[in-house]
Amino acid sequence: MFELRKYRAPDFTALPDAPDAVFVPAPRDGVAPEGYHAMSIYPEYFKINGSWILAEESRMDCVAVLENGAVSVREFRHLKQGDPVAVGRTENGENGIFVHPFGFEEKKQSGDVFAFRTGRSRETSFSKDYDELYHLLDYERDHGKIVWVMGPAFSFDSDARKAMSKLIENGYVHSVIAGNALATHDLEGAYLHTALGQDIYTQEPVENGHYNHLDTINRVRYYGSVPEFIKNENINDGIIYSCEKYGVPYVLGGSIRDDGPLPPVYGNAYEAQDAMRNEVRTATTVICMATTLHTIATGNMTPSFRVMPDGTIRQIYFFCVDISEFVVNKLADRGSLSAKGIVTNVQDFIVNLAKGLGLTW
Repeated sequence: MFELRKYRAPDFTALPDAPDAVFVPAPRDGVAPEGYHAMSIYPEYFKINGSWILAEESRMDCVAVLENGAVSVREFRHLKQGDPVAVGRTENGENGIFVHPFGFEEKKQSGDVFAFRTGRSRETSFSKDYDELYHLLDYERDHGKIVWVMGPAFSFDSDARKAMSKLIENGYVHSVIAGNALATHDLEGAYLHTALGQDIYTQEPVENGHYNHLDTINRVRYYGSVPEFIKNENINDGIIYSCEKYGVPYVLGGSIRDDGPLPPVYGNAYEAQDAMRNEVRTATTVICMATTLHTIATGNMTPSFRVMPDGTIRQIYFFCVDISEFVVNKLADRGSLSAKGIVTNVQDFIVNLAKGLGLTW
């Protein structure tokens, strides 16, 4: 039976002389006052009128704004002139700001101070991580929100597409964040049975296959939307098809090199960021796979905790799965106790994960 770690709130009786936090008006739209306090991924408390108030949402590299007695967290670009912004760059209470990185109990590692293989690399055994994921996902399917951040590698393999579709069908996917490429090549796989011109099962190139992703984009644009393309071309498989069929929202953030792009792709980076954050702000588990930029972007906007509707504070579980050790360790360097890296081929990962959850196709 999966159980969430218990949250331990700070003992503020140890800070009897802490002053109230200071909030200074933003001098103009999009500009924070000098000495602003930058938020982190951890729970942060602000002393207001003698009481310690938790900022219920957080995001790295944002600022805290006092609104109706509560603390909101905002990106700089969303500040308005006159907004009261927290200032102070200490985190131990002396500026009325307390950062609490140790709220979730963690088992202390035993063993010698000097030991081999304590990091996460291609030599690490991930069997325990898979077992934990099976239990976590079964729990989160009914009690949380699972957000998947995906690169295009999934669309290059027939079984990976089927495995992800089964996860969507069986309720293990509540939202998808990706780019133009994932959606394009997944739809290409459903439409022409290729991804970037290669057969998605045999990996054999087909004649004029380098046109296939462009033909797919062009056809979707002809119909005006992905749902109309699916309907009119009788598409009946794949990741995007399954998202549409089961009502799973997906956010496609564009990049400077996109072909097309597909109609739902956000061309404005800040609009894409806002749309991604709207999905992440209610996430309880985030799994990022084979997409360096989307992974790092999502990691930067995901805190280590979530305040639930009943007021309880729970941990957010964050996984990074990539064949590149650099990407995995980049996320581990975020400093979150809940960020965990798995170094493997994501196509194999998703197939093994689906089978471990008892899904077949």
